[in-house]
Amino acid sequence: MAGIEDIRNVVLLGHAGCGKTSLAESILHKTGLIKRLGTVEEKNTVADFDEEEKERGNSIHSAILHTTHKGKTINLIDTPGYPDFVGAALTSISAADCCAVVISASSGIEMNTRKLFAAAADSGKPRFIIINKMDAENADMAELVSNIQQTFGISCKCANLPAADHGSVIDCIMNEVGDSPVMDAASAHLELVESAVEADDAVMEAYLGGEKISKETIAQVFTKALLGGKIVPIFFTNARKEIGVAELLDFIVEEAPSPANARPGILVDGDKKTEIKADPGAPLAGLVFRIGFEPRSNMKYASIRIFSGTLKSDTAMFINHDKKAIRPGHILKTQGAEISETPAGIAGDIITLAKIEELKIGDLIHDGKMSGKFEMPKLPSPMFSLALEPTSRGDEQKIGTAMEKLTEEDVCFKVTRDHQTKELIISGMGDLHLRIMISKMEKRFKLGVTTQQPKIPYRETITAKADGHYRHKKQTGGAGQFGEVFLNVEPAERGSQPPLQFSWDIFGGSIPGQFEAPITKGINDVMERGVVAGFPMQDVKVSITDGKHHPVDSKEVAFRAAGKGAFIDAVSKARPGLLEPIVNIEITIPADYVGDIAGDLSSKRGRVQGQDMLAGNMITIKAQVPLVEIANYDSQLKSVTGGQGSYSMTISHYEVVPPNVQQQIVAQYAKNKQVMEE
Repeated sequence: MAGIEDIRNVVLLGHAGCGKTSLAESILHKTGLIKRLGTVEEKNTVADFDEEEKERGNSIHSAILHTTHKGKTINLIDTPGYPDFVGAALTSISAADCCAVVISASSGIEMNTRKLFAAAADSGKPRFIIINKMDAENADMAELVSNIQQTFGISCKCANLPAADHGSVIDCIMNEVGDSPVMDAASAHLELVESAVEADDAVMEAYLGGEKISKETIAQVFTKALLGGKIVPIFFTNARKEIGVAELLDFIVEEAPSPANARPGILVDGDKKTEIKADPGAPLAGLVFRIGFEPRSNMKYASIRIFSGTLKSDTAMFINHDKKAIRPGHILKTQGAEISETPAGIAGDIITLAKIEELKIGDLIHDGKMSGKFEMPKLPSPMFSLALEPTSRGDEQKIGTAMEKLTEEDVCFKVTRDHQTKELIISGMGDLHLRIMISKMEKRFKLGVTTQQPKIPYRETITAKADGHYRHKKQTGGAGQFGEVFLNVEPAERGSQPPLQFSWDIFGGSIPGQFEAPITKGINDVMERGVVAGFPMQDVKVSITDGKHHPVDSKEVAFRAAGKGAFIDAVSKARPGLLEPIVNIEITIPADYVGDIAGDLSSKRGRVQGQDMLAGNMITIKAQVPLVEIANYDSQLKSVTGGQGSYSMTISHYEVVPPNVQQQIVAQYAKNKQVMEE
């Protein structure tokens, strides 16, 4: 078992198709861990072991691998590149000490590359860039390096360069000799040294004084500069031909930080933040960053980064604030789908536990001496939703079980029951995300479902004052029913809580106080269903002003009916209308598409609130738009921007629906109601 100084934890980040999985495979092959180099096309890579991944030819989950090089243990986390599965990439950043952002030489800087580089930077983890597929036809490496520096900053410097024939790479950290289509090695070496010495005042002073800096000193300050973000080194590789992979491995074990000198984990407990440094003898603190289920047995596996302490099979382990300890059982190391047992999990290492149902992503595991939550990258909110129904009756409970497991695996997949529309809603990062989740339900859980667009949660309200009256009188052979109510209504402030503001303004006992509750129930019956198109009401004030009762025939049921009738009478006179949800939306796009997107938002009744200029010629447009207009915005934005746009949105408030839109909604409601009655 490796010591803390001998561990390296690296996460591979990047857009889909950049070659992360191929690079991981090449690393395993180059270090002798596997005898044959697998490929994504042949569906035999170690990292893409899930059947869904093999079928689609892209990673869906993060995969944890490990190997050794020059006596050092490298834990490698291969992450998905599709924006739809960004949750797995973001949670994996938390487990790593160094982030490798992979860029395809042929495709350049893509949308998810920007997002993941920014997330890595926000985490404070050191970063390096790998330009893969360096032999791609028509790829201009010099231009790509320039684009990287413009997008991610001038701290991005070439640590090696592709040779003219693309058959090898030229080291630029310790070497000054060699020519490349990108730049000459001497210039690259000089840029690296000048950036590295900035990390150490004494070395910088000596350098500026004209002293020659030794290679040993360069190596020392290089790691320091990497940790401080002074340098983001760029490496060139061709994973398929294993060119540049050995050099990359040398950098990881010689220059990348070990847990001993990496950024500590930050444990947040209320307003208190505590740095958790890697120490096997310290109290146990670990972060659950991945949950997976074995497809056939549905056995649960939880992968954990141990930040401090030591976890053994008989450790009394606590989860979050639980008071009851559990035994972790076998401590495992994973190699894709394969598992092996290890004696213990020490500070700095990544291990996996099996069959512990209580564990969730983001959980803190400890030995009773820690509390709080580890800092993790901010997760995006799921934007794309579908309403879901089982194709077979009686499958509701099975769907619940399947959903629970899928939401445990993917932190960006959410399941809710809309209390207004009564629909089961699944939400994710895009259409692809939800299609794959539905495919998993069908294959893993043998569940068939049908989907449709969720109903828009409209609301009803009133826009004027009005009086209402209703007399409920029912006489049968026995005791009768009698209740009479007078009331008035007026609009409340938009978005006020509670939705109904009720006042009992009866004087002289015309209605006994015991009937206040049933009258309120009658009014709430209408508030729940509305009077215009079957939607709940809000922003209404109602005052009960007068009425009559009968000493024998007045009962709760009579006054509930009278309250309901009087309220309907008043609302129908108070110019009732529909309210629609308005969302705040932020759309990030290349600057070239600003005009197209702004025009499209205008056509959707949107109001642009402002724009922010970002690095790499990107712009974020902020706007408010009716939710109904952007129910399918995921596919529309991808179509307009060629897949380069992304967006996020949150519910802002409700506004009155335009008359022409209201007419359509009311007509559809009447049509549906007629069909149901028939």
